[in-house]
Amino acid sequence: MSGHSKWSTIKRKKGALDAKRSKIFSKLIKEITVAVKEGGPDPDGNPRLRMAIANAKGQSMPKDNIERAINKGKDKNSASYTELTYEGYLPHGVAVFLECTTDNTQRTVSNVRAIFNKYGGSLSTNGSLSFLFDRKGIFVVPKGDLDQEEFEMELIDAGAEDLELDEDGFFHITTSMEDFGNMMKKLEELGIEPESAELERIPNDTKTLELEEAQKIMKAIDLFEDDDDVQKVFHNLELTDEMMEDME
Repeated sequence: MSGHSKWSTIKRKKGALDAKRSKIFSKLIKEITVAVKEGGPDPDGNPRLRMAIANAKGQSMPKDNIERAINKGKDKNSASYTELTYEGYLPHGVAVFLECTTDNTQRTVSNVRAIFNKYGGSLSTNGSLSFLFDRKGIFVVPKGDLDQEEFEMELIDAGAEDLELDEDGFFHITTSMEDFGNMMKKLEELGIEPESAELERIPNDTKTLELEEAQKIMKAIDLFEDDDDVQKVFHNLELTDEMMEDME
């Protein structure tokens, strides 16, 4: 399970760097807008919106920005989005799974295909890579004054499969996709606001490459992440300590 912790740790660290740019905010705003259109503007009755707001707060998004995103979602004349997934391979058998939210599907698939082609990869048919990833709930919670053993006992009933503490003082909680909602409710009952709460696609088998090869793959991954239509990027490249240092 330590691989899960490393996966979410590097995503959290990278997220902190990305927060310096407006791009991470635009993706969060889009997620809030879609959540409102899908389930209404009341976070108490809309778990997806509740999660999106928690993630926005975790990235220090101002309250005014969050309110504007909710109002945008309520506006019937605002852009409607389509949610899509794309799957493909980069060199050395590295699998990539993309979750996209777009108002122009032709633009999105064209951009995604162009990045795969540029780096010697290929876009595959949907569903062909699903078996390589397990969908898991990943929650990142500041340790604060929490006692790890007591906290773990509280979370087991809510479906916690794993609880790890990283070197920066954050708990990483892993649940099955089915228990994601239960864990959200449990943390709310405990009065704990996670820094992030997301459904991740965790690779069940990873590829280990030499640093130079891995760096080329990460350039492609960064391009996917920089695309405005791409909300999340998952891959099965092994994140070694050397790579993590390179990304910090």
